[in-house]
Amino acid sequence: MSGIRKVFLSDRYVNQIVPKNGFTTLLTFFTSASMAFLIVFSVALSSAADRLAQNWSDSLKNSATLRVSAPSIDLEAQTEAALSVLSTTRGIASFRVLKPEEQQALLEPWFGPKVPIKNLPMPRLISIEEDENGYDRVGLRLRLAAEVPAAVLDDHTRWREPLIKAADRIWFLGWFSIGLIVLIVVAMMTLVTRAALSSNKKIIEVLRLVGATDQYIASAFVRKLANQAFFGSLLGSSLASLTLFLLPSESDQAAILTGLRLEGMEWIWLGIVPLSFSFLTFLTTRISSLSILRTLT
Repeated sequence: MSGIRKVFLSDRYVNQIVPKNGFTTLLTFFTSASMAFLIVFSVALSSAADRLAQNWSDSLKNSATLRVSAPSIDLEAQTEAALSVLSTTRGIASFRVLKPEEQQALLEPWFGPKVPIKNLPMPRLISIEEDENGYDRVGLRLRLAAEVPAAVLDDHTRWREPLIKAADRIWFLGWFSIGLIVLIVVAMMTLVTRAALSSNKKIIEVLRLVGATDQYIASAFVRKLANQAFFGSLLGSSLASLTLFLLPSESDQAAILTGLRLEGMEWIWLGIVPLSFSFLTFLTTRISSLSILRTLT
């Protein structure tokens, strides 16, 4: 912390050593802005994937569907038999037969709103909700096979697990992207520092002639680049937050990028990112500038 305090609270005229305008300061500003924008988006993507996986897990965890497929002449009797089996099964909190309108709503994403469901040999779907203790799936399947051969139990396991795994992969991809962005920032700041020192080699020679130490010279460049990184990342984070705010909400089911936003304490990232960029730039430029100055003669 003493190094940081010396850099930012030392001689207030040290900034005059470094030229105010130059491609290195602009490069630092725009690099920080673009990378901060990408980091905020990656955090939002990871958070949205985590929420999506949790919602999928919660919505499918304690539910199941019983499908009764039989000729129309036997469909009603088979449905009543299935309901009778469910009513005597321990661990089932509630169950109900889906209405034709509900079944049609389930088919709309694939066949559109005008599917002639009345003319199709649709099976009866029974929605099942289990209690906190759960029910014996193997035992229920055996009873259904014996008493209601036209019934098939779907506990959503084959649907839930792949969806959750896919969401987990997206979450990992988001944080992996953040790691790559951090490495890119470190590499860019190292190159920017080298370019800044090389382009101001004559100024550095004069400062050394009048007795300036390498620590004093480095602090001038570190302060300049760290400030540019802070304001650039602040701009990038602000633009990212505005973009996320304008994206569709989770309630807009017709949109593609639904739920891609920060929620609750996640908005604190808008403050963490600029501070982190400034601190990361400070460390990178401090270490690289002292190393490069030792090679400049």
